[in-house]
Amino acid sequence: MTARPLIGISTYEESGVRWGAWRMDAALLPLGYPRLVQRAGGLAAMLPPDAPEQAAATVARLDGLVVAGGPDVEPARYGAEPGPRTGPPDRARDAWELALVRAALERRVPLLGICRGLQVLDVALGGTLVQHLDGHGGVPGVFGRHPVKPVPGTRYADAVPEETSVPAFHHQAVDRFGTGLIPSAYAADGTVEAVELPTGAWVLGVQWHPEMDEDLRVVRRLVQAAAPP
Repeated sequence: MTARPLIGISTYEESGVRWGAWRMDAALLPLGYPRLVQRAGGLAAMLPPDAPEQAAATVARLDGLVVAGGPDVEPARYGAEPGPRTGPPDRARDAWELALVRAALERRVPLLGICRGLQVLDVALGGTLVQHLDGHGGVPGVFGRHPVKPVPGTRYADAVPEETSVPAFHHQAVDRFGTGLIPSAYAADGTVEAVELPTGAWVLGVQWHPEMDEDLRVVRRLVQAAAPP
């Protein structure tokens, strides 16, 4: 039996989480993320926040990496002042996930960034972000949907060649592309919805939330890229 590749997924810390009679601090990840990896043929490993200097050793144990969605990246990370609609920073998470992405890029570990994860990827490579845009999410707590169109000839288009409707909830996006990144999908209003590295290891970021959908094609490509030879 072929071994299933081990795919790490970043998690985040929340204080005062309640379950049953308990109320404690917790490392959290919506269940859709590990289920997505499992349905695509991978083994899911949840990665709780750690010291950034542990990122290289963590990534060295993985076959692939998913950086999950979440709050806004602190604008100071890309040399900007926070705008009026930018959320409060989570500096520890920023530091950990940026270190994970850089370690994955250095070790050529296949990588998928989801929503915030795309933005972390862009910032890790020296890019900048649009701090607020309208029309790319539903009401708080509910995902909206909108169409995205692939850029022909990209890795994303190779996986998903047609325009598709995707579940989304974001208010930030790529402004200046990080070094080496190219756009691989756009929304109807011209917003960049996916980015990738066109050569080398399989690296893709999508602005939407595939863990909230039935389409497994993108994550299957991650798992295939991460499969041991």
